[in-house]
Amino acid sequence: MTQQFPDFERYELSSQLRRAAISIPLNIAEGYGKKHSQADFKRFLNIALGSNNEVKVLLDFSKDLGYLKESVYEEMTNQYDELGRQIYSLLSKWK
Repeated sequence: MTQQFPDFERYELSSQLRRAAISIPLNIAEGYGKKHSQADFKRFLNIALGSNNEVKVLLDFSKDLGYLKESVYEEMTNQYDELGRQIYSLLSKWK
């Protein structure tokens, strides 16, 4: 999706969007995969949730700047809304 952004955004908005999206599963994996305490895992989940929110804001910017079609924006926003709910649910249920 970000490969369709203008060339001058390659190292700006598109790069930030990709990094934020990649950060979500990496933080979940890092928090769960190592022998961290439960508090540490929750901290990593909170970081993942923050990255998810960052992606949603970056999607808003991308749409407002005309880099995303409305249909793509809606689809991606819905997916990240659902992911945010899932992370939040896991965070609230993790003891």
